Amino acid sequence: MSYKPIENYAVIGDLQSVALVSMNGSIDWCCLPRFDSPSVFGRILDDKKGGHFQICAVQDGRLKQMYMPDTNVLLTRFLSSDAVGEVTDFMPVHRHMGGQTKGRMRQIIRIAKSVKGRVRFRLACVPAFDYAREPHTIEGFERGVRFTASACSLKLVSPVPLQIDGSGVYADFHLEPNESLTFSLQLEDQSTASQQEPADGEALLTETVRFWRGWLTHCRYQGRWREMVTRSALVLKLLTYAPTGAVVAAATCSLPEEVGGQRNWDYRYTWVRDAAFSVYALMRLGYTEEAAAFTSFMQGCAIEGEREEGPLNVLYGIDGRHEVPEHTLDHLDGYRGSKPVRIGNAAARHFQLDIYGELMDSIYLYDKYGSALAYDAWQQVERMLDWLTQNWELADQSIWEVRGGAQQFTYSKLQCWVALDRGLRLATKRSFPLGKHDWLRVRDTIYRRIMTEGWNANLRTFSQYLGSDAVDASALMMPLMLFISPTDPRMLSTIDTIRRELVSDSLVYRYDMGKAARDGLPGGEGTFSVCTFWLVEALTRSGYLEDAQFLFEKMLTYANHVGLFGEQLSPGGETLGNFPQAFTHLGLISAAFNLDKRLG
Repeated sequence: MSYKPIENYAVIGDLQSVALVSMNGSIDWCCLPRFDSPSVFGRILDDKKGGHFQICAVQDGRLKQMYMPDTNVLLTRFLSSDAVGEVTDFMPVHRHMGGQTKGRMRQIIRIAKSVKGRVRFRLACVPAFDYAREPHTIEGFERGVRFTASACSLKLVSPVPLQIDGSGVYADFHLEPNESLTFSLQLEDQSTASQQEPADGEALLTETVRFWRGWLTHCRYQGRWREMVTRSALVLKLLTYAPTGAVVAAATCSLPEEVGGQRNWDYRYTWVRDAAFSVYALMRLGYTEEAAAFTSFMQGCAIEGEREEGPLNVLYGIDGRHEVPEHTLDHLDGYRGSKPVRIGNAAARHFQLDIYGELMDSIYLYDKYGSALAYDAWQQVERMLDWLTQNWELADQSIWEVRGGAQQFTYSKLQCWVALDRGLRLATKRSFPLGKHDWLRVRDTIYRRIMTEGWNANLRTFSQYLGSDAVDASALMMPLMLFISPTDPRMLSTIDTIRRELVSDSLVYRYDMGKAARDGLPGGEGTFSVCTFWLVEALTRSGYLEDAQFLFEKMLTYANHVGLFGEQLSPGGETLGNFPQAFTHLGLISAAFNLDKRLG
């Protein structure tokens, strides 16, 4: 197998983990039992050693994929002139996770079916436990096989005989028209090890479809681009870890920002920034339960002891842990030779002040659209904002997580202003005591600092960091965060400068690497997809609706065949970076929501 383009994948999940399924019916990425567990199938990071689970029709023809409408149930179709085969893939969501399925069996269900003609299918299941570092044994039983490694055991329940060969199992079988067979890859634990009954695929399919469609009934968005907005909402829900309410930034690790380059990161954790924006996007659509769960998760993280770097970490494990040490997996080749392959993320030790504004904005919006903030939560807010008033002037690594040294980033100052502004608004709205807090004075001081040192009068643009001449797309967030009027001449000029300096057709770079703060890494990167949606929203708010709609529609053409976006795009439209990415999809939702509202 050669590597497939990243955009050739779709995703399924059960609110605890996900699997990436390629257009040829191969699961090439899956970590069990959780998003951040070691991979069981990882061929997307090494096409020889990584492991995979493929069910495909053996015939020449065309490949198609689609989701069943309003669900995360995937259909992979194999089309030829005389036969049509289908594989339906999904992961049942159990009742204790909010789903419809009884019991606690974690499993991937794969239903092979002949739609037309006699179809020959081939199955290959070759797990590679612990990122292909740990060997496993294979034991056959009457209805399938068991793969056992020291930390994980998988059971493949199959209606056809499986042939053991090396570290995997294989099978060839034929299906007549309208005939189907169900295969179940089950994660074993003490409560399920003795169960060997074949899965009732049709019943599980009905329950899973009912769950996803039932969840979507709460979506209030009925405007233009409904299909893309609901698909983005379904992606954000898939990236939610139901046991804690955490939201992962993306489903994968180490997919490169530049093929062959070193910018390969692990995004299977909860960034305060990304998760706060995700909750904001879901709240706009009417999903307050997810906001409540994330607020509870963050309260649990923030209540832990004060650190020298501040009361918040940049990112957390999905179970709330603070340490996610970064390691390299030198035995893996990386996607198309992109090394090193990294797991964990050293950004957890970064100092990033912008996270306080993003979190406070989501708290403020949850109080407005969800439930009123409790007094105990307010006390945590007080402690956090008091710390911020004493530390907002420090240099940091900001939203782009540069590894070349801290700077006085304008975006971080903006979000410090947002944090204090939302705190003041909350206090006024809920009549919380302000006591001796100095929030108002510090908020206004930050505003003046941005307007003087963050504004480059010669270039007539807000700059990447105070006193610089570097242009940064994060300045587009200023009107979105209500810092400045979208029609203020300074903002209009900044938008014009960004369109001139950072935009290639509809694609937007984060910054000009020649002028920006050093990010500490060699090589380049693609355009950053969420920045395009920021530009759409900034243009919308500024009144340039025709430009905004045209740009938005063009950007939608870069979605993959099932409506998914990754982190970045190459100038030629190739998906780069981890996939699918929450940040991009939440940007799409926000841009669509505001543009549709302004268009009327």
